[in-house]
Amino acid sequence: MADPSDKTPQVCLLIYDGQCRLCVTAKKGLERLETQVDATPIRMVPYQSEEAKQALGEGYRPGRPDVAFLIRSNGEIVSGLDAFLALLPGLKGGRMLSGLFSIPLVKPLGYLLYWCVARCRYAVFGKVSLTGASGNPGKKDSETPHN
Repeated sequence: MADPSDKTPQVCLLIYDGQCRLCVTAKKGLERLETQVDATPIRMVPYQSEEAKQALGEGYRPGRPDVAFLIRSNGEIVSGLDAFLALLPGLKGGRMLSGLFSIPLVKPLGYLLYWCVARCRYAVFGKVSLTGASGNPGKKDSETPHN
């Protein structure tokens, strides 16, 4: 008889910035996209969660994360654009988009674009409250960018 744990699909963990409007919107979009039948299941948790802190271990830094993280089922951690590139083959149409990144200069431009967006995401896209976050709604957040 086979061990029941052998049939349990391995899950990847995508850790995103739960206070970034762009990141939360991207997470919702990923949840709506169709995935391939053979794709590795993905759980998504905000960086600000205890689960993310435990999963990243020594790589966790308090405050806002600079990038998103993907923890593969084998424990390998990839970050930034590489976290999203790893998801592409499992998404409908993602293999074709993944092939685009094999064209010279596309991947380096992708890294540059990711860095620019990640650096300016709060100023451009804004901040959202963490779902279920406790806190005083009347209290001003000292990390909210001033325009």
